Amino acid sequence: MRGKHGAHPLILVVLHTFGRHLDFKPHLHVLVSAGGLSEPEIRWIRGISLNAVGLMKMWRYGVITYLRRALQAGILKTDLRAWELKEVLRIQYERNWHVNLQQRLPKDHFLGYAARYLRRPPIAKRRFHEVEGAVVKFWTEDTKTKELVLDTLPKNELVDRLADHTPDKYQNGVRYYGLLAPRSRNRALGLMFALLGKRRRPRPRSLSWAESIMRCFGRNPLTDSRGQQMKYVGRYGPEAAQIT
Repeated sequence: MRGKHGAHPLILVVLHTFGRHLDFKPHLHVLVSAGGLSEPEIRWIRGISLNAVGLMKMWRYGVITYLRRALQAGILKTDLRAWELKEVLRIQYERNWHVNLQQRLPKDHFLGYAARYLRRPPIAKRRFHEVEGAVVKFWTEDTKTKELVLDTLPKNELVDRLADHTPDKYQNGVRYYGLLAPRSRNRALGLMFALLGKRRRPRPRSLSWAESIMRCFGRNPLTDSRGQQMKYVGRYGPEAAQIT
């Protein structure tokens, strides 16, 4: 968009790692504005269409080149031998990658879909059917028949799969680029809103964990079984705690 149209777009990227079977299938959900800011001309360029094939080739080149350089630098860990990994990368570079490009997607639909994967664990508690014994059974929806089927995994494999979806410390689930990047946000967003004739909304207040549960599930976690409001008064240290 910048090279062809001279437009600086808004880009929001959400990483999604898990599938229905808790397997590791990382992919990206990317929201890109249909227009962009031309700072030299101080105008907003509208109605820009993206090319799915061009995006696929750029993304494929970026990922494979990154992995090849990591292999050359000796920082890519793998059970394959070097020549085997090079062959895998060559095959992946020559095939077509899947890019699902939807034009004019409503922002509310995208944000509602992406947010479900950011603020919840890979599997809900209600999906577990049996956790006793050496294996764990949980319900999974068959996308073809739309019926619920039971998946079975050994407990150690279930833990390994859940670990794959646990983000590293300081890893963010959402990344911002273009006009939404931290360096550009304060400098260019004011100009963008002025050109579009829109008013910038104030940043919403962050909800506490109790407010989030109340909003999503309709119950107050700070209310005890007798309907009385609980208050935090302190905690016991390991030595002071007594179990009776």
